[in-house]
Amino acid sequence: MSAPSAQRPSAPQHTPKVSEREARQVAEDARERDWHKPSFAKELFLGRFRLDLIHPHPLPAGEDVRRGEEFLARLREFCETRIDGALIEREARIPDEVVNGLKELGALGMKIDVKYGGLGLTQVYYNKALALVGSASPAIGALLSAHQSIGVPQPLKIFGSQEQKDTFLPRLARTDISAFLLTEPDVGSDPARLATSAVPDGSDYVLDGVKLWTTNGVVADLLVVMARVPKSEGHKGGITAFVVEADAPGITVENRNAFMGLRGLENGVTRFHRVRVPAANRIGPEGAGLKIALTTLNTGRLSLPAMCVGSGKWCLKIAREWSAVREQWGRPVARHEAVGSKISFIAATTFALEAVVDLASQMADENRNDIRIEAALAKLLGSEMGCLMADELVQIRGGRGFETAESLAARGERAVPAEQMLRDMRINRIFEGSTEIMHLLIAREAVDAHLKVAGDIIDPDKPLSAKARAGANAAGFYARWLPKLVAGPGQLPGTYGEFHPAGHADLSGHLRCVERSSRKLARSTFYAMSRWQGRMETKQGFLGRIVDIGAELFAMSAACVRAELLRTGGDHGREAYQLADAFCHQSRVRVEELFTRLWSNTDDLDRRVVDGVLSGTYTWLEEGIVDPSGEGPWIADATPGPSTRDNVHRPIR
Repeated sequence: MSAPSAQRPSAPQHTPKVSEREARQVAEDARERDWHKPSFAKELFLGRFRLDLIHPHPLPAGEDVRRGEEFLARLREFCETRIDGALIEREARIPDEVVNGLKELGALGMKIDVKYGGLGLTQVYYNKALALVGSASPAIGALLSAHQSIGVPQPLKIFGSQEQKDTFLPRLARTDISAFLLTEPDVGSDPARLATSAVPDGSDYVLDGVKLWTTNGVVADLLVVMARVPKSEGHKGGITAFVVEADAPGITVENRNAFMGLRGLENGVTRFHRVRVPAANRIGPEGAGLKIALTTLNTGRLSLPAMCVGSGKWCLKIAREWSAVREQWGRPVARHEAVGSKISFIAATTFALEAVVDLASQMADENRNDIRIEAALAKLLGSEMGCLMADELVQIRGGRGFETAESLAARGERAVPAEQMLRDMRINRIFEGSTEIMHLLIAREAVDAHLKVAGDIIDPDKPLSAKARAGANAAGFYARWLPKLVAGPGQLPGTYGEFHPAGHADLSGHLRCVERSSRKLARSTFYAMSRWQGRMETKQGFLGRIVDIGAELFAMSAACVRAELLRTGGDHGREAYQLADAFCHQSRVRVEELFTRLWSNTDDLDRRVVDGVLSGTYTWLEEGIVDPSGEGPWIADATPGPSTRDNVHRPIR
């Protein structure tokens, strides 16, 4: 039972107040600052097209392929015989017997080493498994991904002590579901305002606070919790990561949240009231929590675009089958250009997304390259394109696309859940970093080289002596770098000739375009930094377009490299070249538009309109409607204290 609203304030009262600069500094301190390994995407943003870093396409070891394919075969049988996606959608819950079946299959331990009882799959096959199971039920894909990509196993794998690994990984591989708890009612992608506290008390920490949108939190056995340790004698303090038993005294799952999609998602609100956590359960040192979270996401983000690949494959299958049957004006709708262009977009984009995910995943497995930008670009591109493909499928299906699968079946037609796919896919533009946050995160990495040599020049807090030193360093860097952006291999007609084999589409021209566009992208970034200097970080529209161009160039490169891999392997090479050619042509149209919009846009006008909206200038425009919203605060109160609600936590056994 909830406490009367009058007894609680209408907005959170305990969230730390921080300035914009302080918030940015917290995020900056959590970044992985050094680059110890090469990065294809980082070089791309600097105007250096390092095709040698991704071509020839890296390949998995034979034993990894054998074990991966064996598991995929077992998982496919399970998906076909044990998972009823329509039932999960109808009842908004994954049946316990399905979850237990996944446990028996070893699906909880796909990414956990065999010595701890896991399957030890590579990132490539883990992603293929998520795409497969996600096609049967996106809610199950989300459960397995949240458990292994961002839940307890991955942080322990990278940062955990041997004792922690020995204690928790065997449980996580077979029986225990985990969840990741960072977000709070008034704190999203701004961790500087994190309010959940972990106060040292002897050999324990005492946790107090409220966490929101805890995916898997309703059914979890183990939690990885981010909490703020106050600075004190003997304690560095800062945001810190802990492994917490979900049934510990003082933990209450106060609500199971419901959403427009992913209706089987076990996502809740979790309150901590004087929860004691042993210091032995702290992951890494105090203050390392955000760095742990961000490092975990470097490869963890690949799970989301992997499931977008699965949805793209399903959209293509349904579009092909439906468009060949449905006739309009004497011929199948697929033969009409307006519909055919949508099908081409779905086919070409699915091919490119799979190329991006497989390439980034294999590079993660080999650990030769730093893929933090590649993984982020994959997440960004996958979530945006995945939504577009689902939307186009609904449009291709027409009224049937808007109709539920249950309704279609009730009147005697095939139960195609196109509208569900659109609803399920929409969250991907928000999950694990919204598109807007991903733009800023990637942009920060893209300009890292510039900030290292010239950052002090545009920093208003730096003294003149520091600015002078930075000026000297910057002069040397740009004297060497800028001339290289004038000309390159992309201007020579014969470059990348191996991508134009006889009898196949010509991909060499697309790679030359990527090389030229990479240099143009770097020049545009340099010009913007020179023009706006310290205000660059406020130009989010510009930065977003820079990142979107980089994402397209990365996808074009991956698509071409994958096509060549399939050609040389004798596996649908000619068809792969056709799809890569189509995607690159489509992508080049988008890139050209994005370059134009770097300098020709409505950003300044939009800011003035926003000022007017927020000041109430246009409230007259809102007249003539009724607002169906309910009463209550915009943001729920998260003041620490004992729970006043029933505990809806339900571990699955």
